[in-house]
Amino acid sequence: MAKNVIFMMNVDLKGEGRFASSRTKPYELSVKSWKHWADKNDCELFVLREPLIDHTIMGICWQRWYVFDLLESNGIEYDQILSVDADTIVHPDCPNFFEMTDRKFTVARFDGSWDWVLRSLESYSKFVFKGYQLEDWSKYFDSGFWIVNEKHKEFAKLMTDTYHENVQLFKQMEDTFHTGTEQTPLNFLVNMEGIEMTHLPYEFNMNDMPRKELLHDDLLFTKVGWVYQFNCIPNNKDNELTNFWMEKAYQHFYG
Repeated sequence: MAKNVIFMMNVDLKGEGRFASSRTKPYELSVKSWKHWADKNDCELFVLREPLIDHTIMGICWQRWYVFDLLESNGIEYDQILSVDADTIVHPDCPNFFEMTDRKFTVARFDGSWDWVLRSLESYSKFVFKGYQLEDWSKYFDSGFWIVNEKHKEFAKLMTDTYHENVQLFKQMEDTFHTGTEQTPLNFLVNMEGIEMTHLPYEFNMNDMPRKELLHDDLLFTKVGWVYQFNCIPNNKDNELTNFWMEKAYQHFYG
């Protein structure tokens, strides 16, 4: 019988900075936390540990859109699929979000740097999507948490096809404007294709927590949400602070 699947990536890119091997250490805590949740909610966990394509050719975030091919080639039957970033820790009592999707493309509401988002929307609109703009930018979402099912296979192919057809343009956008990889193009394509969506509350992907002054020794964030994303941490040399906070959260919940 097909189960709901949690799909994650913890790929060692053996580089420097944001590609450093040191990133994989805290990410293993993320994998362990999601394994706990998967077992509790009768789901299957699938972790991609090797890149499908050299990341200098196709950024690793873009590669998650091969998720349907990956699961099928590994003989894994699936119902719904959550793709979640590996810089997250999930609360052990997190409600079963698979029961909240209405079987639509499901995301969590974004509440991070709107300056960054609006610059990203402006740049991609002008240079990639021929002036198309989102009708309601308040529904912009983070690509670190999304849920799909079989009816979204064609859209996944559209994502990878769009990248390969515009690979040099996308790489130039990333290098020139520093406004992300696949997140903003994903928002554009979902809207352009008229994909039906369900938006879960921010508590299901609490990104940009430092800006909200949530990362303190009292672990306040553990009391106000379900999925905690440890991104956008200032002065995060060699990912030391990511490791610090993810380990504190993991030990708090799982010991």
